[in-house]
Amino acid sequence: PVWLWQGSDGAPAKGAWYFLTIDGETAQAIRAGAVNAAAWGSVYVEATIGNTTWRTSLFPSKQAGGWLLPLKAAVRKAEKITEGMVVEARLALAS
Repeated sequence: PVWLWQGSDGAPAKGAWYFLTIDGETAQAIRAGAVNAAAWGSVYVEATIGNTTWRTSLFPSKQAGGWLLPLKAAVRKAEKITEGMVVEARLALAS
């Protein structure tokens, strides 16, 4: 499910980001295949949801035991994604 980043006070900050959590076997496969880690251990990917494909970074999440995929506004708008929706993302490690 899509979730909204909450500030330290538990409320969404203005301009807050939406994310998908990538965990389980998919997270393990990304960790094993990611040879070109970027800043803060992030990994470059090409992501596709529905008919929208974009390049972005996955951010490591110790809390989730996997990765966080940020969903920028243009993607959410194009695919009519709202908080709480269950969406499927296709990911490919970028070189």
